[in-house]
Amino acid sequence: MLHQSLPLLCDSKIADSILLSVSHFSNNNNNNSIGSSRVLDVGLKFSKQSSGGGSSGRGFSSKAGAKTTTTPNVYGRRAQESVLEQEEAPQKLGFKTFPGQAFPFGVSQVENGINFAIFSQHATAVTLCLSLPHRGKSERTDGGMIEVALDPKVNKTGDIWHICIEDLPRDDVLYGYRIDGPRDWRQGHRFDSSIMLIDPYAKLVESRRFFGDASRKLSKFYGTYDFDSLPFDWGDDYKPPNIPEKDLVIYEMNVRAFTVDKSSGLDPSIRGSYLGVIEKIPHLLELGVNAVELLPVFEFDEFEFQRRPNPRDHMINTWGYSTINFFAPMNRYASRGGGPRNASREFKEMVKALHGAGIEVILDVVFNHTNEADDKNPFTTSFRGIDNKVYYMVDLSNNGQLLNFSGCGNTLNCNHPVVMELILDSLRHWVIEYHVDGFRFDLASVLCRGTDGSPLDAPPIIRAIAKDSILSRCKIIAEPWDCGGLYLVGNFPNWDRWAEWNGKYRDDIRKFIKGDSGMKGSFATRVAGSADLYRANKRKPCHSVNFVIAHDGFTLRDLVSYNFKHNDANGEGGNDGCNDNFSWNCGFEGETDDHNIKALRFRQMKNFHLALMISQGTPMMLMGDEYGHTRYGNNNSYGHDTSINNFQWGLLDAEKSSHFRFFSEVIKFRQTHGVFTHDNFLSENDVTWHENNWENHESKFLAFTLHDQNGGDIYLAFNAHDYIVKVSIPPPPPKRRWLRVVDTNFESPDDFVPQGLPRIGSTYNVAPHSSILLEAKN
Repeated sequence: MLHQSLPLLCDSKIADSILLSVSHFSNNNNNNSIGSSRVLDVGLKFSKQSSGGGSSGRGFSSKAGAKTTTTPNVYGRRAQESVLEQEEAPQKLGFKTFPGQAFPFGVSQVENGINFAIFSQHATAVTLCLSLPHRGKSERTDGGMIEVALDPKVNKTGDIWHICIEDLPRDDVLYGYRIDGPRDWRQGHRFDSSIMLIDPYAKLVESRRFFGDASRKLSKFYGTYDFDSLPFDWGDDYKPPNIPEKDLVIYEMNVRAFTVDKSSGLDPSIRGSYLGVIEKIPHLLELGVNAVELLPVFEFDEFEFQRRPNPRDHMINTWGYSTINFFAPMNRYASRGGGPRNASREFKEMVKALHGAGIEVILDVVFNHTNEADDKNPFTTSFRGIDNKVYYMVDLSNNGQLLNFSGCGNTLNCNHPVVMELILDSLRHWVIEYHVDGFRFDLASVLCRGTDGSPLDAPPIIRAIAKDSILSRCKIIAEPWDCGGLYLVGNFPNWDRWAEWNGKYRDDIRKFIKGDSGMKGSFATRVAGSADLYRANKRKPCHSVNFVIAHDGFTLRDLVSYNFKHNDANGEGGNDGCNDNFSWNCGFEGETDDHNIKALRFRQMKNFHLALMISQGTPMMLMGDEYGHTRYGNNNSYGHDTSINNFQWGLLDAEKSSHFRFFSEVIKFRQTHGVFTHDNFLSENDVTWHENNWENHESKFLAFTLHDQNGGDIYLAFNAHDYIVKVSIPPPPPKRRWLRVVDTNFESPDDFVPQGLPRIGSTYNVAPHSSILLEAKN
């Protein structure tokens, strides 16, 4: 059954009569089939529609001179709408409609036309809203929405509402839903039929086309689809890299921030885009990484902080941890403002190019919360208005309030069967359609909570992801904590598949390298693969994703330059961001011209990087650390679309022969020496610890040898004291001699000598706050 939006055209009596006139379209109620059809030909006028989030972003606005009248709508509400004083001639639109089918969710092309299906268990009324393309017009600035009311007797199977429309275009149609239902907040409901909602299964999302375009700050978001484009050509010789986890070196990066700065040298039309990443693949290869972990690339609203006056209303969300839709690539990462269809294609081009260079693509995904915020300042765009009680965790014992384990106002109800399937369908979509290689799950402990928020020993969604056949080749990485205190490092439910961001590795490495007492044993445990955390069942060292630096927190340069966070620019009075950074400023807070302090800081950065790259497990580094990027002490820079976050290619050029060279050489050394990438945890035959005083808490020196079965042993020593340590060097393997490859105390190029320097005696003076690496060679 097709029903047009009527209150904008006529009074309530006429509306009721038209509704009655089409009620006989209900047929045999065989809701699992497409069903028989009827044609409804209605003259309509387009009008402004409410989005629940501000003024129109696609330009669906009434013309000047419009007057406002109050008319009842078909649900008996009173609604304020604009009625044009100067009306254009009605447009005749004829549609053949069918009951449609319940699966698949979202929009699908079927034999009879375009099928729409959406789940809502508690809805009492669902209206499909459509905006058709205007031939010859790139922007629909004078259009509006056609509304099709779904008859629950015809267009509903179980809790799934559906309809099929035969004559819709195969692309460039914008759509959404208005959904009504119980208004009892105490029972967890948040229905509001005045708000147009995005289909959770929309594969593409349309909104403003250019990132940070303030003229379209309050743009609305619409689902859209594309059944006209030819399938993407992955190439006859295409194949994904399929790199073993133990061999990965992960580079955490932000698509926009990587190339948006003018210093990238790219054409302005592709800066900050998926295509921009392609242009900089040579840099990734020169650095030596073989996997990129992309900060969120699902559709999000960068202007979310600016919808209302608040202390953060000067900021732009550049990190993207505020998902609007779990299937659509961020359309403002398309080049030239190309929109969602081009975003989809260019994302695939990026993946194809990275794969062609031997680099895997891991997505940072946010299934712990959405953009819809809290009950105090909600921004309803989708799930909240479709079925809040299903999609979010609510506390029915506390007047139906949203539970907040994400720190962002809401918590996705991940172990509800419907939400589980949404998550799995999203992950499968990114693997099948976009060929991504894996996922890092933000605040993954949320996924380990039941529908009431209580922790689960065997969370269904975690198991389903681990066991899913389509996801079987994917890397799956948990951030094993949440904002509700569920800290699961080393204890994350895993089914021998899940890897984890090892937060204990980060903390222990930081503490030892900066010179904290009593950390030698913990440092040894971490560089050896964290067997205390991961040696269980069939887990391996590679399930520990080792990192010293990640996107949230200090950069590597700031870790050695600041004792305290400096987050005043964020507008929260310095109350945001972590206080426990385990950092050391090397003698002065912030930037300085003191040569000795600057030299110590660069030495410390090299120590951290060497420790990371010689550790058993999977190393991850942050974009920009290869040249020493600074955020000037801001350890929570999510809202700055500036040089605070953006890669500075000029600074990279300045460090190419020194800091960058060291970082690149150490990464490549790791990849060519199997002693750093053991399949299993180290045995006594794999490592010798040159230490007989583990209980000495004042000792800040550790030396050990990693043994190679072919004789290519590696000797390492880390000195976190503020004085020289004269260390005895063990004899090399037979017919070998020690060559010095690394001494972080030296400046480039002597800090890393690939072929090694000979004449290593029986002792070596390891300088304060420095580290060395010796290799046994013929």
